[in-house]
Amino acid sequence: MLGRKNRGFTLLELLVVMAIIATLLTIAVPRYFKSLERSKETVLRQDLSTLREQIDRYAGDKGHYPESLAVLVTDHYLRAVPVDPFTGDNEHWLPIASDEAENPGLKDVKSGAEGNGQNGVPYAEW
Repeated sequence: MLGRKNRGFTLLELLVVMAIIATLLTIAVPRYFKSLERSKETVLRQDLSTLREQIDRYAGDKGHYPESLAVLVTDHYLRAVPVDPFTGDNEHWLPIASDEAENPGLKDVKSGAEGNGQNGVPYAEW
């Protein structure tokens, strides 16, 4: 004779466990994706800060702005052009040219990513 020990879970018990798991996932998953978004924004801020700092250092050392981001790599101000975390490559940086006639070149850089940050400001304006 089979006792209670050899029986499996009932359908009702399985449904209750699945409902609990689903409830926990509805709480955890949005927080996970929000933290991913926050980390990408942090990387973007850091990359923009690094690029702008190296552009300024180049201009201070050479007396003129670089022609492109590639010049910063060639002249060893950067090891490589950083990858934009939202576009996934290093080709979508938006160069801002200098408006000074006597000092042409790349004065600033912005992200080419579409969309807005969590603060509501478009990435292209950072």
